[in-house]
Amino acid sequence: MRLLDAYTLFVITTLLGGGMAIVLYAAHRNYPPEVRGVGHWAAGMAVLFVAALFYALIGPLPEWVALLACNLLIIGGSGLTMVGTEKFYGMRNSWRLFATVELLAACGMLYWLLAEPNFGARVVLMGLMATALDVRHLYVVWHAGERTLATRVFGGMMATQTLMTFIRAMLALYGEVASTDLASPGPFQSAYLVVGSFVTILTTLAFIMVANQRVHRVLERRAVSDPLTGVLNRRGFADAYARQLPHMRRGERQMALLSIDLDRFKEINDNYGHAVGDKVLVNAAQLISSALRDSDLLARFGGEEFIVLLPETGREHAVLVGERILDILRAPRTDGLPAFTASIGVACELNPTAEMDGVLGKADNALYRAKAAGRDRLEVDA
Repeated sequence: MRLLDAYTLFVITTLLGGGMAIVLYAAHRNYPPEVRGVGHWAAGMAVLFVAALFYALIGPLPEWVALLACNLLIIGGSGLTMVGTEKFYGMRNSWRLFATVELLAACGMLYWLLAEPNFGARVVLMGLMATALDVRHLYVVWHAGERTLATRVFGGMMATQTLMTFIRAMLALYGEVASTDLASPGPFQSAYLVVGSFVTILTTLAFIMVANQRVHRVLERRAVSDPLTGVLNRRGFADAYARQLPHMRRGERQMALLSIDLDRFKEINDNYGHAVGDKVLVNAAQLISSALRDSDLLARFGGEEFIVLLPETGREHAVLVGERILDILRAPRTDGLPAFTASIGVACELNPTAEMDGVLGKADNALYRAKAAGRDRLEVDA
C-alpha cells in the first residue's frame, strides 16, 4: 500500500515552488541593493518549477527528452540558489563548480538514457551531482551565516536535503535500485518524497527569514547613517554620545568633540558642480576616518560639517588628532579632486550629565574662531 500519494505531493510542490519564485522575485524588487542574491534564488525556484512541469510532460514528450530536461533543470535550480546564497553572504561565486556539475550531469544522463539505459546509474549520477552543490551550499551557510535561529533553520533544512539526496544515491550505488524508484511504494520513497517536496519549500522560507533579518539590519543602519558618506548621521551620533555618558560616570573620564567644517565648500560646488562636491565630501569623510582610532566616531551633520567624538580623550590629545586631520586634508591631491582644507573647533567635556547640544555649542564656538582667524586651522574652546 502506498504511504503517500506521489502525484498529490508533486502537484502541491509544483504550485508551492511557483509561488515561492513569485514571492522571492517580489522581495528582490523591493529589498535594498545591499541584500544581494535574492534574485538568483527567485530564478532558481522558477527553474525548479519548470523542471517539475517537464516531469509532468512524460508521455506527451519522449521520455528521454522530458527526463533529461527535468534533471538538468533540477541541477540548474539548485546551482542558482547556491550562487544566490554565496552572493547574499558576499562569498566567491562557484560558477565553475556549477558549470562542471551541469556538464557532467548532461553527459551522464544522455549516455544512460540513450546509449546504455540504466535507471540505477542515473540515480547515482544525479544524486552525487546534486550532493556536490548541496555540500557547497551548506558550507557557505555554515561558514558565513550569522548564528541566529533563522540561519540554523536554514542550515538544518539544507543538511536534511543533502543527507536524503546522498542516501538515495548510495542506495542505488549498492544495488537497492527498487528503493530509489519514487514511482513505487515504500518507506524510503515516502520519506524522500516528503523531504524533496517540503524541505525545499521550508529551506526557501528559511532563506527569506534570513534575508528579512538582513533587510532589518540594513534599514536600521540607514536610519543612523549618512547616505552619501556612510558615516553616522545626527541621530546615530546622538545615540553614540548617549552611550558614552555612563562610561564617564563610572570612570570619571572625559571626552572631546571636534567640529569640522570644510573651507569654501560652496566655491567647489559652484566651480566644479555638485557631483564633484559630493565626491569631495565622501573623500573628506574617508580622510578624516583615516586619522581616527577604532573607538572614535565620525558623523556628518549635513552640508560640509563633520563631528568627531573622541572617547576618553583630553584636550592635548584632541588637539593632536585635529592637527593630524588638518595635515591629511591639506596634503597634495593625486586623485583629480579639487584641493580643499578645513577648520576645526575642539571642545572637551568632563561633566557626565552634559547635554550633547551644549558640548557641540562649545566646539562650534571654537570653529567660528578658526574660520575668523583665516581658516585651515584649529581653535580650542576656552
